[in-house]
Amino acid sequence: MLGEIPPHLSRYITRQDPSLYTPIDQACWRYILKLSQAFFEKHAHPKYLDGLMETGISLERIPLIEEIDLCLRRFNWKAVSVSGFIPPAAFMEFLSLGILPIACDMRSLEHIAYTPAPDIVHEAAGHAPIIADPEYAAYLRSYGEISKKAISSIEDLKVYEAIRNLSEVKEDPRSTQETIEQAQKTLDLAISSVTYTSEATLLSRMGWWTFEYGLSGTLSEPKIFGAGLLSSLSESFHCLAPEVKKIPFSIDCTEVNYDITQPQPQLFVAPDFHILKQALIDLGNRMAFRKGGLEGLQKALRCRTVTTTTLDSGIAISGILKQIYKNKAGEPIYLTFDGPTQLSYHDQEIPGHGTQYHNTGFGTPLEKIREEELQKWRLKSGAWSQLKLPSGIAIEGNFVGSRKIKGQLVILSFQNCTVSLEGTILFQPDWGTYDMVCGTKVISVSGGPADQQKFIETQSFSHSNTHSQKTNLTENNKSLAKLYQTVRTIRESAALTPADLTRLKSIYLELNQNYPGDWLLRFELLELLALNQIKADWEQALRTELQEIGDLSAEKAELIKRGLDLLKGSH
Repeated sequence: MLGEIPPHLSRYITRQDPSLYTPIDQACWRYILKLSQAFFEKHAHPKYLDGLMETGISLERIPLIEEIDLCLRRFNWKAVSVSGFIPPAAFMEFLSLGILPIACDMRSLEHIAYTPAPDIVHEAAGHAPIIADPEYAAYLRSYGEISKKAISSIEDLKVYEAIRNLSEVKEDPRSTQETIEQAQKTLDLAISSVTYTSEATLLSRMGWWTFEYGLSGTLSEPKIFGAGLLSSLSESFHCLAPEVKKIPFSIDCTEVNYDITQPQPQLFVAPDFHILKQALIDLGNRMAFRKGGLEGLQKALRCRTVTTTTLDSGIAISGILKQIYKNKAGEPIYLTFDGPTQLSYHDQEIPGHGTQYHNTGFGTPLEKIREEELQKWRLKSGAWSQLKLPSGIAIEGNFVGSRKIKGQLVILSFQNCTVSLEGTILFQPDWGTYDMVCGTKVISVSGGPADQQKFIETQSFSHSNTHSQKTNLTENNKSLAKLYQTVRTIRESAALTPADLTRLKSIYLELNQNYPGDWLLRFELLELLALNQIKADWEQALRTELQEIGDLSAEKAELIKRGLDLLKGSH
């Protein structure tokens, strides 16, 4: 599998270790899927329940991602395991390749209804089943293809890091209320500091209102297909209520922001998946990678992140755009880039022109030089040359050579060089060799570097997702996990014996003594009695205790009630 994935994406892949899932995790998965199946039978997109089976997702155990991968291959998709958050650009590129990254971490019992952190419930039980629908799968892949070209702002990256931090802090059982509040303040500050709506933000909004929180069908009878809703026991249950506004889906959804920490006050309803693809095409046509020109350059300039400027000669310049010099007509004639810069041709780094060589910046006129012009200018290796370009840019220095690719002139190089424009010095001799690329028009401006692998190899990028799969097993829940395992073993046996019933009662007594707040194992005990049609003398006490636990928390009360309704056959 790894051989099918570009090296710069392989670094995000981790190994799923099923042994790290605790019996409590398995019980959480089972409870989520059982409640979901009952609810989504009526309220999810028609493909959802079939999709669970078609993608190999069991209701009884946390799935193996390699098994999901084998099932998805029937739909020309694949799956890989990752741990926690991966950068949005990497996630989008995975999608563009028809690969679903599945976070192998499992949410804790404390966050069984919803977690903002990526987990296997969200990715496997949320995203994977709907991929079995060909039109949806095509939309998701096209979304990845367009999103990976979107320009992100420096502000976007700060918001992403703050969201990642808050989500991981909330899911970490060791976190204190103080650390959670501090992480929330950091996110609030990052969001309040955003001054510009980038292309990446517009795409993230479309993704949020479609494959994360999308509804399909009609306004009067919408069905859920977004993974964020399909993986949330709480919000999926409430999102169809009248107080959540339902809006006909259109590209205008990109104008509506969202808050990951709160239930959404409105949702968009698409009549079918075809309309999603059309809106995506319309949005893509507005983006810098398609429009290029001054408009695209200005987006890159404002965002202050690594972008790729592609010229009509096929040359691409990847770096942080620093300044655009224009002529009197307002057309760009000279570009400067700040920090490490890469030169590529058709997405392949030009040997000798990576970020280690152009490590302090880069500048070039927008001028297409032809072979005959070299002769006209009498450029000879080592000779002093003085060029006056039509744009008014002057170049003086020792010409040291040119580079051609596939017979096309792409780079001219000078030493002891001075470049100026109407008295403004753009390059001076002590900066080293001056490399001028050939190209007049900016045909595309896209987010990220052209040759990502080569760019990454020479940069010390910090990657938040360096941790491996986490476990929810702690010293505090070790003994409780053993009780969960015992119940699971009994449930999976052929029939409930008198000895099993005795063990179940002892577990109930131990819960009373040591775990007064645990509701899920109490429910599992009650479920076993109901499934085997046994009236135990401690059954009513179980129900009373579940009621008391629910009285302490509205969320737990709802989860318990829905489980009990399910036992009675009420969906």
